[in-house]
Amino acid sequence: MRQYIHFIIALVFVSSSQMWAQEKTVNKGDKEFEKYAYVDAREAYLKVAEEGYQSEDLLKRLADSYYYTADYTQAAKWYGVLYDSGNREADYLYKYALSLKSDKSYVASDQIMEEFLTVKGEDYRAKLFLNERNYLEEIEEQSGRFELSNIGFNSTLSDFAPAFYQGRLVFASNRTKRAVTKRIHDWNEQPFLDIYGVSIGEDVTKRGAQKFSKKINSRYHESTAVFTKDGMTMYFTRNNYTNKDYKEDEAGTNRLKLYRAKRTEDGGDWDVEELPFNSDEYSVAHPALSKDEKTLYFASDMPGGKGLSDLYKISIEGEGFGDAVSLGDGINTEGRETFPFISEDGKLYFASNGHLGLGGLDVFVADMEGSNSFGEVFNLGRPINSPQDDFTFIIKKNGLGYFASNREGGVGDDDIYSFKSTRPLITSRQCKQNMEGTVREDRNEDPIANAKVYLLNADGNIIDEKISEYDGSFKFEGLECSSQFAVRSQKKGYSTAEKPFVTGKTNGTVERTLYMRQGNDLGPTAAPPGADLVKILGLNIIYFDLDKDYIRPDAEIELRKVIAVMKLYPTMKIDVRSHTDSRAKDAYNMDLSERRAQSTMDYIVKVGGIDRSRLTGRGYGETQLLNRCSNGVPCSEYEHQLNRRSEFIIVAN
Repeated sequence: MRQYIHFIIALVFVSSSQMWAQEKTVNKGDKEFEKYAYVDAREAYLKVAEEGYQSEDLLKRLADSYYYTADYTQAAKWYGVLYDSGNREADYLYKYALSLKSDKSYVASDQIMEEFLTVKGEDYRAKLFLNERNYLEEIEEQSGRFELSNIGFNSTLSDFAPAFYQGRLVFASNRTKRAVTKRIHDWNEQPFLDIYGVSIGEDVTKRGAQKFSKKINSRYHESTAVFTKDGMTMYFTRNNYTNKDYKEDEAGTNRLKLYRAKRTEDGGDWDVEELPFNSDEYSVAHPALSKDEKTLYFASDMPGGKGLSDLYKISIEGEGFGDAVSLGDGINTEGRETFPFISEDGKLYFASNGHLGLGGLDVFVADMEGSNSFGEVFNLGRPINSPQDDFTFIIKKNGLGYFASNREGGVGDDDIYSFKSTRPLITSRQCKQNMEGTVREDRNEDPIANAKVYLLNADGNIIDEKISEYDGSFKFEGLECSSQFAVRSQKKGYSTAEKPFVTGKTNGTVERTLYMRQGNDLGPTAAPPGADLVKILGLNIIYFDLDKDYIRPDAEIELRKVIAVMKLYPTMKIDVRSHTDSRAKDAYNMDLSERRAQSTMDYIVKVGGIDRSRLTGRGYGETQLLNRCSNGVPCSEYEHQLNRRSEFIIVAN
């Protein structure tokens, strides 16, 4: 017995020592993570994770350490472990969905995006996904418009950010020479970037790249340059390092800044100055010039932006500058927009992981429509874009250009590729779509002939009508692209069916199947008072975000169905019942649910034109929970969300 007790004590001691060692390793990883030393951080996290210690915070940081160094395959693995542990935070759902695309797991990615849409429907990225469910087809339509060629001056490290300069190609690289010991930075444990140049010509693959001016390159990062047409002025990105003065923000991070360099009178070297709209507290980087060279475009994470990095423009006024102006919601998302380029024909090219793409950063294009607006954003498709990061796209008027990517098959971490345009890009919405569908019996899928099929616009108004054929088929032609519609089928003796849809960006066809059920219990008119339209019509539940009372984009689709039914049956009256989860105080939740009921009724009246006398409603707070998640009971975000709902109870028919 004594030996047994000693054995138990020894086990406790070993277990405690192991836990102490794991916590020490995690703390070390946290310190490295806070310093953006992601390679060192993930080594620490990975060690304890593989030993079985997998807290939520550790999984978040382990996955992030891969994500921020563009290792999306490993990031997807650990975001998946985090997801399986029950985490449904919006930011991690989005990064998981994006990382899944690294190995072309688009179906799985879209499933996670569906959850992201539910959790954070007000996010612009969620709205893009909601309205562009057929984005892969649209990317496929855009694809095949470039021919790629490899170049011979890539290194085994990073080469990117090409720029045209007087018959040469200028680019950023952290390549090193064997005889030189290069300083290393912590982010990815690679040398700092310098700006290089190489001649463009028949022998471009044979001549080595040379460092640009010593006045431009410093001890720290330099990258993303752009030049005026006369070659006398250069804008470029550098760490916050001016006149040998290295500065950090309040958190101890050295930010990026924009610099302007002008050639000296003898044309021999450059005079460098920091631009006045930089800040020590946020980054300003990656310049691009307008065709007339009067506007400077750039990326920044300055306060007031929409996402992790937004695109801005600023007027060049002699030696000075105007005020920075965001390019707006059509361009910027809650994700990362960066690396702008303005082509000679007035198109804005940029990289983004917020707009829908193939994975990582994709290259997008938008037509410039005047001085203050842009057209619709389009993905460039394959082969420019891949499941990895694709960025720093530049193109000449003759269709020749360059871009960078960390895709498989390259020489180094980031490689520069040359390309030639073979077909014009799709950059406008001048297209039409068709809608084809079938009406079928719900229980046996037999086709239903002679059913009336209505086409409804986004406001729920009927704009066209067809009769289903002998095989149940119907077709609507010439619909506007990128527009929201719904189809509704009706026939005596059958239930009513309805499905919403959004047309794509390019010419094509949308397909839907409408399922109707034959029988006596045929829908709202046969339903007794007290029945819930959510169940009768198969509506998705009208969810609300935590502590919010506004109508989410996904909820608008369902409310339009309620509006359509109330228009179809003008004597129907509905009682709107709104509910909250158990978090927050009871009195507050009661008030919140009242506001949600009011928002729902206001939407039906304002958007649908329904007389308010046909609506009643009230909030029930947390008094009618659907599950165990009452006060003090630990529950997941998904479980709580089931209680944040609205019901539509028929009170008169």
